[in-house]
Amino acid sequence: MAYTQIDDPSAFFKCQLYTGNDADSRAVTFDDTDTDMQPDFVWLKDRHTSGSGTSYHHQTFDAARGASAGALYTSLDNGEDSSYPLSSFNSDGFTLMSSTHDSQNENGEGYVAWCWKANGSGSANTTGSVNTTKTSANTTSGFSIVLYDPSGSDPSTLGHGLGAVPKVILTKVTDQSGDAWKCYFSAVGNDKVMQLNLSDAEASSDAWNATTPTSTVFSLGNDGATNGSGRTVVAYCFAEKQGYSKFGSYEGNGNANGPFIYTGFRPALILSKNIDATQNWCISDNKRLGYNENKFLTPNTLGAEYTDTKLDILSNGFKLRSTNAANNTDTNIYMAFAEAPFVNSKGVPCNAR
Repeated sequence: MAYTQIDDPSAFFKCQLYTGNDADSRAVTFDDTDTDMQPDFVWLKDRHTSGSGTSYHHQTFDAARGASAGALYTSLDNGEDSSYPLSSFNSDGFTLMSSTHDSQNENGEGYVAWCWKANGSGSANTTGSVNTTKTSANTTSGFSIVLYDPSGSDPSTLGHGLGAVPKVILTKVTDQSGDAWKCYFSAVGNDKVMQLNLSDAEASSDAWNATTPTSTVFSLGNDGATNGSGRTVVAYCFAEKQGYSKFGSYEGNGNANGPFIYTGFRPALILSKNIDATQNWCISDNKRLGYNENKFLTPNTLGAEYTDTKLDILSNGFKLRSTNAANNTDTNIYMAFAEAPFVNSKGVPCNAR
C-alpha cells in the first residue's frame, strides 16, 4: 500500500513546553510558527525542573472521553481521575482547569505536553462485532481514539477508523482501577502485550486474540483489561505514515556509540522500551533541550527527567548515546513522530539542526 507523504507534521503533532503560574483557567498555547491544530489527545508531565516540591504522574486526556473526564495516569492502573481534568481543547492548544493542580500548573515549575490531532470527539463505529461509543479517526496522520464498552465475548472486533493497519494500540480501562495499560506493538506480536504503567518485559496474552489488526478492525480475546464486560476502555491506535511516524524495533549494543535507527524524518518524540528485561519506558522529545542530545522521562514512573543525555535526535532518525540498559541493550520497541521529514514530497531535503 502506498503512503501519502506528510510534509507538515506540526499539523498533527506538537510538543509544547510551559512554565506553571498557578493561574485558574490557564491557556497553554502552542508557541511554534507552524500550522495551528486543535489537539484531541494531550499527554503532559511536570519536569520537576524547579528542584523543589513533588514530582507527579504522567497525565493523559482525550476528546472522545472529553476534556473534563479527568486524567488517566500512564504510570498507574487507576481509572480516570475526575479531580484532575482539563478545561478544554482549543484551536491552538488547551486550557488547564484550576490553579490548585500543582501536577499541571505549579508556579515556576516546568512542564511538557505532547499533543496529537485525531478528529474531534468522534462518533460510533459499527464496523466490528462490538459497536464503539466513540471513534475519532484521522486517516491522514494514522491516529484514532476508540472508546468502547467491551462485550466480554471472545473473540470480539472493533472498528478503529484508520483505513490502514495500526502497528501500535495503547488501551486503558477508564472507569475502574486495577487494570494495567495493555499495549499492542506489531514488533512484539499479536500474542503478547506490553504494559505502559509497568517496567515489565513483554508478556504472553490473549488480549488481541492472537490476531493481527486489519485496515478496519482490531481484535480482542479474553483479557479483562481489554475485553472485560462491565468496563469502559479507551484505545489509542496508530498506523505508520511516511514522513510523520515510524514504529518498529532495534537491537541495543550496550555501547555509548549505540545503534542508529532510521526513521526517514527528524523525530519530535521517541517512546521506547526494552522488551526483554525489566526496564523503564523512555520518552524523549525535541524541545526539552532544544538541540540534538536529549534527556528522557519515564512514563511508568512519576520521576523527574533524567539529567544525563541518552540519545541524539538527527535529521533522519536517532542514535543511542548511552550504555543504559533501559534503551540500549537487548531488543527495544519504539514509536517515533516527526518534527520534519528528511525529504519532503517534492524531493527537497529539510534542514538538520
